[in-house]
Amino acid sequence: MTVDRDTTAESERAVPVSGVSSADDTRRAKADDTRRTDEAAATPTVSTATVVAYAVAGAAVLGWFLFGWLVLQQGFVDSLGESAGAAFALLLIVSIVGTVRRGRRR
Repeated sequence: MTVDRDTTAESERAVPVSGVSSADDTRRAKADDTRRTDEAAATPTVSTATVVAYAVAGAAVLGWFLFGWLVLQQGFVDSLGESAGAAFALLLIVSIVGTVRRGRRR
């Protein structure tokens, strides 16, 4: 198995042969750690309400598919297409609401 050098994390790379790091290397390592911590803190978290809303929307789309396929007996492809259209409509609504909310914050 080969590993690409670009994808190997800095912490996984081999220690130099001398085994002694300079003060400059130590400063760079601390700066990298600080930068990683700042990036992690700047990453927004998703609220529980958002996760629940997405789960409910996914269940509703699945329910719509099953209702059309099993109860209305539309056919598999027709029900799949109708539920996909409903899912895209939900995504469009979520996008519009997010855009309006972001515009009001500024």
